[in-house]
Amino acid sequence: MRADKAASKEERKGGQFNSLFGEILDWMLAPLLFLWPISIIVTHNVADNIANEPYDRAMAESVRTLARLVVLDDKAVRVDFPAPPRVLFRADRDDTVYYQVADHQGEVVAGDWEIPWVPPPIRLLPDDVLYRDAVIQGEEVRVAYQFMRTYPEPSSPLVLVQIAETRNKRAELASRVVTGVLLPQFAIIPLAVILVWVGLSRGISPLNRLQGVIRRRRPTDLAPISTAGVPEELRPLIVAFNDMMARLEENLQAQQRFIADAAHQMRTPLTGLRMQTELALNESDPEMLHEALTRIALSTQRASHLINQLLTLARAESSSEKIYAVDRVDLEMLVREVALDLYPRAQIKNIDLGVEDTGWPLLIDGNPVLLREMIMNLMDNAIKYTPVGGRVTARTQATEFAILEVEDTGAGIPEEDRERVFERFYRVLGSGEDGSGLGLPIVREIAELHRATVTLKSSPTGTGTLAQVIFPRSYTRRLTADAS
Repeated sequence: MRADKAASKEERKGGQFNSLFGEILDWMLAPLLFLWPISIIVTHNVADNIANEPYDRAMAESVRTLARLVVLDDKAVRVDFPAPPRVLFRADRDDTVYYQVADHQGEVVAGDWEIPWVPPPIRLLPDDVLYRDAVIQGEEVRVAYQFMRTYPEPSSPLVLVQIAETRNKRAELASRVVTGVLLPQFAIIPLAVILVWVGLSRGISPLNRLQGVIRRRRPTDLAPISTAGVPEELRPLIVAFNDMMARLEENLQAQQRFIADAAHQMRTPLTGLRMQTELALNESDPEMLHEALTRIALSTQRASHLINQLLTLARAESSSEKIYAVDRVDLEMLVREVALDLYPRAQIKNIDLGVEDTGWPLLIDGNPVLLREMIMNLMDNAIKYTPVGGRVTARTQATEFAILEVEDTGAGIPEEDRERVFERFYRVLGSGEDGSGLGLPIVREIAELHRATVTLKSSPTGTGTLAQVIFPRSYTRRLTADAS
């Protein structure tokens, strides 16, 4: 129910969820609907060409027939018709036929003057019939024409012979062709839409089955989903989902271990506090009572420190951009602030606490609260395990990375223990100092949260430990600082 409410709230906030079925259907039908008008136009043009072809051939025969009837009489052009022209050119009720014979000056020798004159082509071939479209008395016509010479000589004048016919029969034939082609499409397109719908429904059925498998699972069931029989396109999705579930299970197990370890670690100081309190209640000697209360205060301080460490570790593990804002942080400024806070504690042990920096802002992307906690743990550990009169140095370096180093002159950490000290509650035997075993795990958790690496090395001086954290730099701000 909560998940459904969250989904409904998100849907209201961000609009309707996209439908994969609708998206595929749109991308399949949209091109079809776009191409259909284009196919109608192409079909109409093809039908016009088909309708023109037989009627153009008939008009060409009529033009050649009319040309054979043209004779030269006393250097004058005339036409001898053996029959009425309308019968000769097969005029019918559907179309009107026009004919014309004109001399080289454009004067009409015989026929209809309505047919417009046309200049001869640059290259004239014998018995070549040409075609064009024109308009006579507001009606579209198809014109077939031929130029012929009055004498065999190439320089003799030309005679223009033209036959024009209205386009009614052509339009009717083209309409019949278009109708014959498009009528089946009106039945095919709805059928294609139905087939596409059915095909898509069957195609996305594995998604519906996967949804059913996930919905039927118990909330605590994090077992991987089987990829047997799964379509190839869904296999990467299920593999990624299984990987996410595996990481989630690891996180849950880590939380369970953390809770169990925290409960175990908290039980010891609380039991000690209870026993010391009972002993203090039975004391009547003021000095003994004062010593008991002092022990209680120290135990309370250790318990408070342990609780703060546990809370810091839990906060670092649950950090995300939704909870803690990421900002541009000056690492050197944080180091100086932490050193000032820990200076009184270093003075108590007569430890020389120093800071070596570059003198320029060393900017990284991170959360200042968590970074301060990390630096505090590194320097606090160094002060704690450095003997009286020792030296602790916090150092920053600027390369293509931002480097933080905390070096001490303590007893050092054996090489075989340098990785184990990052485990929770692990403490090196024989250190002689009280601790919770959470300081360095907190350091690594915060470092990994900031995409940094933390390592422990032997101090170059030969005694002590060098803790090094390497951060990626804030590139934009780094360029601005370098330019300055």
